[in-house]
Amino acid sequence: MRLRTRDRRPGAAAAELACLLPFLMFLAVITTDWARLLYYTITLENATRGGALYACDPYTQKTSPYYNTDLLTGTQNAARGEAPALGQTITVSSVTPTTDTEGNAAVVVTATVPFNTVTGFSFGRTFSVLSSQTLSRTVQMRVLPSTTR
Repeated sequence: MRLRTRDRRPGAAAAELACLLPFLMFLAVITTDWARLLYYTITLENATRGGALYACDPYTQKTSPYYNTDLLTGTQNAARGEAPALGQTITVSSVTPTTDTEGNAAVVVTATVPFNTVTGFSFGRTFSVLSSQTLSRTVQMRVLPSTTR
């Protein structure tokens, strides 16, 4: 039995890495975009809930640090306070009083935030990564019943 003392293909690993490196880098960037999108979505959901919580309690609004005489502005301040990492990019587009399915008073809050991807890759209609999009979340929360305080 003869042992190999030298590798007869010294550049094979380098050539394979050179061929796969662009694909591996593309996967890393797409994974980063996906993680950022997930972070923005979760943060926007929490901020919208915070804004809805502010809007559904008219009694404690005046003691809130986000208080404003305009309900939309106060709700937007509360939503931005829940997501300081996104800062001023969160916009509360509507605060709508409504009734829920059980006939109770409720408030519907819709918030949006712009999201820009690192890549703008597109491969026909089958696969595309949008370069910018607007994320939107809507939360409905029951208004607290009126009581004497």
